[in-house]
Amino acid sequence: MQYDHAHALAQDIRQSEEYQTYHRLREEVNSDETTAALLKEHKKLSAALQMTALAGQQPPAEDMQRFQGLTTVLFANPAVSQYMMAEMRLQQMLGDILKIITEAADLDIPLPGIDG
Repeated sequence: MQYDHAHALAQDIRQSEEYQTYHRLREEVNSDETTAALLKEHKKLSAALQMTALAGQQPPAEDMQRFQGLTTVLFANPAVSQYMMAEMRLQQMLGDILKIITEAADLDIPLPGIDG
């Protein structure tokens, strides 16, 4: 296996517009402690809600309300909204790359949000 190809891919990712935009906006939004804390809470709640859904359970109503409220507050801030959209674009790009790699390895790994 030639790991230098993997390192070259990593370098290409770091040089991509998606990564550059995400990284710049992440630095900007995390410079404000309150915004950084809200983003951390939003990600934590998002992960918990996704795990609950994957377990086939209904998430608690108060968690859903808190998540929706945080989402509304965060997207009301243009810089945070841009950051969150940039993060989604980067995640989509990485998901596409992962799909290409798993297909090349002939692995049958279901990828949530990627496989149809």
